[in-house]
Formats: sequence, structure tokens, C-alpha cells
Amino acid sequence: MAEMKDAHIVEIPVNEEHQEKQLCVMTAALQNHPLTEISSSPGHLLLLKLWQREEDLFNRKIGVKETRMDSIKREIFQLCSFFLIFHGIFLTILFTSSSDNKEEHTCKKWWIPSLVSISTSLVFVSLAQVKLFRYWKVWKQLQRERNDNRALTRCIQELRMKGSSFDLSKEPQCGKRMKSSSVEIKWKPITWCSQYLVTICLVCFSGLLFPASKFILCGV
Repeated sequence: MAEMKDAHIVEIPVNEEHQEKQLCVMTAALQNHPLTEISSSPGHLLLLKLWQREEDLFNRKIGVKETRMDSIKREIFQLCSFFLIFHGIFLTILFTSSSDNKEEHTCKKWWIPSLVSISTSLVFVSLAQVKLFRYWKVWKQLQRERNDNRALTRCIQELRMKGSSFDLSKEPQCGKRMKSSSVEIKWKPITWCSQYLVTICLVCFSGLLFPASKFILCGV
């Protein structure tokens, strides 16, 4: 059988001098940390607090505008749904009345239901256009505030990294890209069509529905 070896406990003496050196190094690192420099500088500390407050205000505004955009989207969807429901019911009633009444005078008055259809369509189209205009207006404001917020966030990060060496006269610069006028003119019609595609579809659908009354009543 193998002999059992006695377990020996080795005690390592604590080096107080080594601990003191580590403590001095940590203290020096904390003193040289940018946040420590900022806290000891009234101007930098005040600027950091003001920028943080402004950043929080930007985030609240962005949240409010995003909520507003979602609300406008729902309103536009409801308008389009009502538009389709109205014309579905209108055409059903028109087709039913034309089937029950085959007299010739009903064909001569085809323009009356067509006028009702186009008038109602114009109301829906106008309301949808107003909603879309508000939506893209809020969208532009949201993009502008997001750019300003990103610029402010970069300045806050730079201030935290540099500490007291940060230039107090520096201000956040908007990160908006400048576009040439030729490019803007070239793409403006395409941008407009993409933004107001809902209005264009409603107008085209209304135009197709205008002669539908004549086809249903007169059987042309």
C-alpha cells in the first residue's frame, strides 16, 4: 500500500508594500480618469449635465413623433378601408337597382350615380392627401431631430473621453448631408410619387369607377 503523505499548509506572507503600491496605482488612475476630471471642473460638469438633459429631451420628442406617425398611419388605413367599403356597397346597390329596373330612362341618368361616386371619392382622396402631408411633415421633423440627437450624443461621448481637455466652445454639428440641386431636382418627382402613392392609387381607382355606373345601368 502507498504511504499516505501528510498535507502541508503553506502560508504566504501578505506584502503590505505591494498592496500599497496597487492602491496608489488605482488612486492615480481614478484621478486621471476623464469623468473625475469632469467632476472637478465646474464648466465641463455643467456642460455635461446640460447636454444630457438636452439628449433626454430629444429622446422624448422622438418618441412623441414616432407615436404620432403610427397614429397617422392608422388613420390613413381607416380612410382607405372606408373608401373601399363605400364603393363596394355603392356598386352593389347600383347593380341591384339596375337588375330590378330595366327601363330606358335609368340609362339616361347614369351620370347621377357617377357624380355621387366621384364626389365621394374626391372627399376621401382629399382627406388622405392631408393625412399624408402631415405624416411626411412629421417624418422630416423626426429625421432632423434624430440627426441632431446623434450629433449631441457624439459630443457627449467625446466629452466623457477627453475630460477636462475637451473644448468648451465646441457645439454639436448637425449631421445632415448636403445634396446638390441637380440631384434633388432629378429625384424630386420620383420621391413625391413614392411618398404620395396612396393618393395616386385612390385617384386612379376613382377614375376607373366613374364610368362604372354607365356600364352597370346601360349595359354598354
